[in-house]
Amino acid sequence: MDNTLTCGPLTGPATVLLAHGAGAGIDTPFMQKMAQGLAQKGWQVIRFEFPYMTQRRISGRKAPPNRADVLLKYYVDQVQSLDANQPLIIGGKSMGGRIASLVADELWSGNRILGCICLGYPFHPLGKPETLRVKHLQNLQTPTLVVQGERDAMGSKEEVKNYALSERLKLAWMPDGDHSFKPRIRSGRREGQNFDLAVEHMHDFLRGLMNLE
Repeated sequence: MDNTLTCGPLTGPATVLLAHGAGAGIDTPFMQKMAQGLAQKGWQVIRFEFPYMTQRRISGRKAPPNRADVLLKYYVDQVQSLDANQPLIIGGKSMGGRIASLVADELWSGNRILGCICLGYPFHPLGKPETLRVKHLQNLQTPTLVVQGERDAMGSKEEVKNYALSERLKLAWMPDGDHSFKPRIRSGRREGQNFDLAVEHMHDFLRGLMNLE
């Protein structure tokens, strides 16, 4: 498999660039649903993999994520490889969204991107709620949408309400969802409902950025 996957119209109003989470690549059911959902709404979506994930596919052995500086540079390189005249929104799942949010202001201030989308943001490592990853989100200038499960073990609704986050950051909560938006059976909701809801929130956010409302 190539380390990118593209879906949606080439002539869409904007391109959405998405990276994967730490433990799984760009072809997971979650990433497929998010990308194809946006593509059906008329947006072009490009998914890419970081070097360690590409190497993992080649070797068949699990490799840990690259160092943060490598991930950050690789994300910016992906952005720079795209047509500068096409409106661009960056983002990703979990770690991929976090990396996108870390480079967002630099790219946004340079008029290279319009916004950022984080799908299941890892506000803290699993089981370490005191180790917050929110400092750069407190003064974020880039319009950003965080789509988060209410029960996310890396940042639940109860936890996140106590964080002082930038006014440019919007939160969309997936009812009873976990880190990948999956609800419990007893909640009465289905995973597909939360996937559809996530796509609707992203679509509305993108339309707002493009002044299509």
